[in-house]
Amino acid sequence: ERDLALKNLTFPFPDFRPQQRALAESVYRNSIRQQTLLLEAPTGLGKTLGTLFPALMAMPTARHDRLFYLTSRNTARQLAVDAVHLLRKKQPGPLPLRTLELVAKDHACEHPDKACHGDACPLAKGFFDRLPAARKDAANHTGALTQGVLADIARQHGICPYFLAQEMARWCDVVVADVNRMFDQSALLHALVRQNDWKASLLVDEAHNLVDRARGMYSVELSQARLLRVRKQAPKALKSKLDGVSRAWQSVIRDHCPDISREPVMLDTLPGSLTGALNRLVSAITDYLADHPPDLALQELMFESLAFTKLAEVFGDHSLCELIRPARGKARLSIQNLIPADFLAPRFEAADSTLMFSATLSPGVYYRDLLGMPEDTCFRSLPGPFTRDQLEVNFTPDISTRQPDRERSLTPIAELIHRQYQQRPGNYLAFFSSFSYLNRVRETLQQQAPDLPLRAQRPGMSADERTAFLDDFNEDNAGVALAVLGGVFSEGIDLPGDRLIGAFVATLGLPPFDHWHDILRQRLEQRFGAGHAYTYLIPGLQKVAQAAGRVIRTPEDTGVIWLIDDRFLQPQIRNLLPAWWA
Repeated sequence: ERDLALKNLTFPFPDFRPQQRALAESVYRNSIRQQTLLLEAPTGLGKTLGTLFPALMAMPTARHDRLFYLTSRNTARQLAVDAVHLLRKKQPGPLPLRTLELVAKDHACEHPDKACHGDACPLAKGFFDRLPAARKDAANHTGALTQGVLADIARQHGICPYFLAQEMARWCDVVVADVNRMFDQSALLHALVRQNDWKASLLVDEAHNLVDRARGMYSVELSQARLLRVRKQAPKALKSKLDGVSRAWQSVIRDHCPDISREPVMLDTLPGSLTGALNRLVSAITDYLADHPPDLALQELMFESLAFTKLAEVFGDHSLCELIRPARGKARLSIQNLIPADFLAPRFEAADSTLMFSATLSPGVYYRDLLGMPEDTCFRSLPGPFTRDQLEVNFTPDISTRQPDRERSLTPIAELIHRQYQQRPGNYLAFFSSFSYLNRVRETLQQQAPDLPLRAQRPGMSADERTAFLDDFNEDNAGVALAVLGGVFSEGIDLPGDRLIGAFVATLGLPPFDHWHDILRQRLEQRFGAGHAYTYLIPGLQKVAQAAGRVIRTPEDTGVIWLIDDRFLQPQIRNLLPAWWA
């Protein structure tokens, strides 16, 4: 019934947007040909509907069992759920398509202070006795199984909404979720694909974020402080194993970091004595919890230890080990992933077809290499709906934002921002490499242009403060907002029309030239022969393109971008900027 309905699926609008048909055709062909495609699709094409519609249409022909729409942002997840709802609403007949929204445990858990155990959490007790009735209600629900819908169903049956959603992932045709549900170490969707031999189609939105996200998925930190806290109140049955881990910690500190220091120490190999002690501790805690009431602190220590030992087993040149000891009893040992390709390659192999799409995915070879995508991965860049006369791009050959030149750059940057605002008053965003640099420019502007309306991002802003910051971008307002490049205001926000008419980017966005990044550069040079570009240039210019991309959001928008640094004029830098920029 599902496949029959999908064969006759109709687009919910009279016509496609400009270039949206080309987007949809690329997605459809990729699905039925069982290929992997990196698709650069500029803002304004309607990517959510333009990818979901053809991927759903292709499911019967490609014989796909499941479609997974994966994203790094909660707002993008909501857009995907809304797009499926719109498709369902606009069809002439019923669309039997079960759609599930998977959210993080932190967002779905009703009792975050309790262990996931029947003796600790009332929603876990008798879960499997009440699951069949709850699952039946969920399966018969006519709309999408969103977080709110599942919470209501779970509440009616007295079970955990998070684990009800996990169960429904087995029974739904479309799953909208975070990228970690397919790509991390214990990814639910990857496990289901393998267990059930599903032919799954992947749509990965905002795919440019996956490199950094995947590095986080395959990195872990071990805390000496957590061990010592648990050890103080631990039961006698676990004392010997906890003491063993504590002694192993002391041995690692004595051998590698005997003095208190905030500077990390890089270890060439993992300390075998510590990983062995952790394995014994995990086994002991597992046995203990099987016969005793649940203990949240013990559970957390067990999961942290288990995550570390799992990555320790596969430690290689794709990762590094870092030890830091800022104070007595507070040492931290981490495994930090540098090249996620080795871990992600099996995930891409498990998918029948994969579409990775974003407004910035150039050069495609960078993502193919770092993410471990198949060698025959295709790359395509679609022209956007914008024209060059919509965006005025300006360069500053006489201004350098290099660290030694920062102080000299303050006055020229302030004069430039003030002059642009006087020529065309409106809402502007100015991006800087750090809060320190941002504050120095703000002080200079306050001195030289006290009449200029200014506001600035602050470290650690709450959700309400971030919302208020964005709400000030309105058509009745005008002023310059200062923000940090790579922060919450440099991508993933929409300020169309006169809500934002210009941006200043006073940095190349390059990562710091520290010891960690130098090791990363060496590893990427050894593996791919492109250490400097893969470590510094490409990630930095991606941030610039994302930030400046806030200016033009619809085909009616016009605006101006100032790229403030003489290096933007270098050919190797300009070649990494969006091709449609004038």
